[in-house]
Amino acid sequence: MKKRTFLKSLAVAGFGTTLIPQKSNAFSLNNIDFSADDFWAQLRKGYRLNPDYINLENGNYCFLPEETLEKYMNHIREINYQAAYYMRTVQFENKAKSAAAVAELLGVSAEEVILTRNTTESLDLIISGYPWTAGDQAIYANQDYGTMQTMFELASRRWGIKTVKVDIPTHPGSDEEIVEVYRRAITPKTKLMMVPHIVNITGQILPVRKIADMAHEHGVEIMLDGAHAVGQFTFDLHELDCDYYGSSLHKWLSVPLGCGMLFVKKEKITKIQPLLAPGNLELKTIAYLNQIGTHPVHTDLTVIDAIEFHNRIGGKRKEDRLRYLQKYWSDQVRNHPGISVNTPVEAERCCGIGNVWVEKMTPADMGKVLFEKYKIYTAPIDGAGIKGCRICPNVFTSTAELDQLVNALKEMAA
Repeated sequence: MKKRTFLKSLAVAGFGTTLIPQKSNAFSLNNIDFSADDFWAQLRKGYRLNPDYINLENGNYCFLPEETLEKYMNHIREINYQAAYYMRTVQFENKAKSAAAVAELLGVSAEEVILTRNTTESLDLIISGYPWTAGDQAIYANQDYGTMQTMFELASRRWGIKTVKVDIPTHPGSDEEIVEVYRRAITPKTKLMMVPHIVNITGQILPVRKIADMAHEHGVEIMLDGAHAVGQFTFDLHELDCDYYGSSLHKWLSVPLGCGMLFVKKEKITKIQPLLAPGNLELKTIAYLNQIGTHPVHTDLTVIDAIEFHNRIGGKRKEDRLRYLQKYWSDQVRNHPGISVNTPVEAERCCGIGNVWVEKMTPADMGKVLFEKYKIYTAPIDGAGIKGCRICPNVFTSTAELDQLVNALKEMAA
């Protein structure tokens, strides 16, 4: 929501317009020349970067640019000033406006999106609220996020459903090869299939629309884990034709920690039972699934600030930059002796996330050497058939920093 909209909401509730002014020297995109060759170097100045190491693990949580951070702090001060008066008046209206902004970004209806605290909460709401009966089957992959897998296992203990795991090929020869992996797992008992939009440990983007079409042909609903998708690459969620979708906005969209989103097709909303009971059990809207009690509402307000920052850079421009950075380093080591890249080479199957393994080292040792010797922070991965370190640069990452990564990997493999 724009500041004038927020102020109008406060005025309607009887508040004054006492917002504390931002720092006058705060970084602003308004000061950047968007047509300049050094655009990304200019943008880098808008982030406070730790000089002690090169941060190549921006997938877990990507900190806010200073411009968004200042707005976030301003929201904290304002909520602290208004306190219970804000909480009892416009907080829900403003949260709905932020959810609507996310819906607009993704190309779906505001009636189908709510804000949650993260992807885990979003997808757990679906798994725990699904109308399971004993003997129903759910499908997911060994490469899916760990706690999502255990949530299905918990559902198996609670309701007697059967869980079936598949393996996603790391370097598929075609989309059909991936679709067939899921097709073969389907039985007449299959009700729900969880598929990663982008595999968090390798950065592989799956052909999710093709998987959804296949699943629907068999009467199976599809739930997409888009934890790393929103803000990393552009897509129209409506065009994916999934039934449920969850993402974490504090990753690639750079919303403050503890913010996610859940999409549910409008006709599926009443099918899911809430995890926490709302005040009105007769609600027929998606708000029925969104009762979390008192929470940090200033984060809700910053969602719109983060989306505005993202849109001003340009979603496609950002996507192209992230893919360029990943290809910049991975293509230099992909065929190097002793090094394996666990991310597909095809541009359409990847974006900013990559995974690389120095084969003579365990992932833990590899991550330790990268950090302690070369001052490069990464995320070691050792599981689901993947060994290596996840590499997640962001728009503020320079090619000079990635050159240091490439040199380090080649030295470690020598």
